[in-house]
Amino acid sequence: MYQICISGAAKGASVEEGKTLARAAGVAIAKAHHMLMSGATIGLPNYAATAYKAAGGKMSLGLSPASSKIEHVMKYRLPTEAYDAIVYTGLHYIGRDTLLILSSDAVVSVGGRLGTLHEFTIAMESGKPIGFLQGAGGISLEIEQILDTANSAGQEHLAPVVFSDDPEELVHKLTKILDKQYKGYHDLYSSK
Repeated sequence: MYQICISGAAKGASVEEGKTLARAAGVAIAKAHHMLMSGATIGLPNYAATAYKAAGGKMSLGLSPASSKIEHVMKYRLPTEAYDAIVYTGLHYIGRDTLLILSSDAVVSVGGRLGTLHEFTIAMESGKPIGFLQGAGGISLEIEQILDTANSAGQEHLAPVVFSDDPEELVHKLTKILDKQYKGYHDLYSSK
């Protein structure tokens, strides 16, 4: 069982465009018997986490920017229902994003805005495989151009990046990458 992070917009146009895809990504992660992680926020990550739980997902973990449940709900106005547990980091969004990505084995990105781009750069710089679920608009439309620009400037890809418009295919691609990356350590990742 890998820890798969759902990254995506909390607000904006890509939430409307991507909510069906986010739900399908949550279901795909549950069907693959992985743990779902997110920033415990509204929008696309919450759609994914809710669908994950409804599909029988084993463990949904949220990492909050807040320092307590009261702050999470009252100050940040963030949800709690779709999570088996929430870690209240007290790191605001910037620190929470870093901890979230570094604690994940891979990232599924759906739509998104600046925070999603931030999570993408953390994943790239830390070598975390990242999959872009196409069809939700937002920053995901620009990622291939950003990668092309980085490549033409001599910046190597530090992490595997895959694309698909099918959530199950995307989760399968990420699982294959992780299985290869952690070959010899499968017993550490068993779902027992």
